[in-house]
Amino acid sequence: MGLWKVGRLLPPSRSLLAAYPTLVSARLSVRAHSGFSRGFAGAVRRTGSSGAALRCAFLLGGGLGLYHTVKYTLQRQHAEQPEQSGSGTACDVKLKLYQYKTCPFCSKVRVFLDYHAIPYEVVEVNPVMRQEIKWSTYRKVPILMVNDSVQLKDSSVIISALMTFLISREKNIPEIVSCYPEMKATNDRGKEVIEFGNKYWVMVDENKHKHVYPEKTSRQEEIKWRKWVDEWLVHLISPNVYRTPAEALASFDYIVREGNFGTFEGVFAKYLGAAAMWLISKRLKRRHNLQDDVRQDLYKAVNEWVAAIGKKKKFMGGENPNLADLAVFGVLKVMEDLEAFTDMMENTKVKKWYRRMENAVHHRPE
Repeated sequence: MGLWKVGRLLPPSRSLLAAYPTLVSARLSVRAHSGFSRGFAGAVRRTGSSGAALRCAFLLGGGLGLYHTVKYTLQRQHAEQPEQSGSGTACDVKLKLYQYKTCPFCSKVRVFLDYHAIPYEVVEVNPVMRQEIKWSTYRKVPILMVNDSVQLKDSSVIISALMTFLISREKNIPEIVSCYPEMKATNDRGKEVIEFGNKYWVMVDENKHKHVYPEKTSRQEEIKWRKWVDEWLVHLISPNVYRTPAEALASFDYIVREGNFGTFEGVFAKYLGAAAMWLISKRLKRRHNLQDDVRQDLYKAVNEWVAAIGKKKKFMGGENPNLADLAVFGVLKVMEDLEAFTDMMENTKVKKWYRRMENAVHHRPE
């Protein structure tokens, strides 16, 4: 049996792109945060050895959305030992997640795994040296290794592929991954980047389609909001958590506290990194055409999300969260304990949904 998508059966073949070109996303431009980070990293590198401190600060500052395209090194490495997370038997494969804890894309993957009670090992990647992923030609996180042999890349691809596996257990991971072809594209700076086809699609057999998506519009709705998370919501995080010097300092205090830095490196990263990211947040605001008060864009976005769910449903997925619910929750979760998160909870209608999501993800009764 092939894999079901939009009224047709897809052969799970690595020639999927050639056989079904209309199924592959036409959008080949890289996300804006990637382009900005690459351009910025190049400028930082040109400062020479005397700019090592500034380079370190800027790289660490990208931990909430700018982190994954910056390329440069410092002298020392501070790698955190792997830890075990998750419990349950929903998935009988061995998973190892390479991540930055404060990255919203990595948070999306963790939330998905936790909600489905899938055990996984965490490897915290040092944001400066990135030695933990030196074996990979793909230099972004998250990276999810399956059984130490199959590498899943891109948070949305990881989630779609694992959801497909949970639904269609007769399909193996390599077969499923072939449905998300890797493609080379050129970004707005003329640099070659990697994109993935079908990244928001869960591939399900025809006889399981109605069980997974009982309503006619539920699948398209899920895809729409998953794209919205990656293309809009995630870009509101950095401008809000680095909005003022005080907020930037508090954000870096959290990054350093959660990371693995020595005393000197921690102080260095916290203060210089906070100053750098406060300045960069101004550029991000202009880049994404945000209001002078970026809180208003955040409030508008989460209220738009809540309004789309409506008053009759607990979640976008109905009685239970769907992949869009998990994605929105994962991105917003990285702001917890910061002023931006407190303001959002107090000035929008998202609180009830967010608390329901906390209970659902952590398997607590309401």
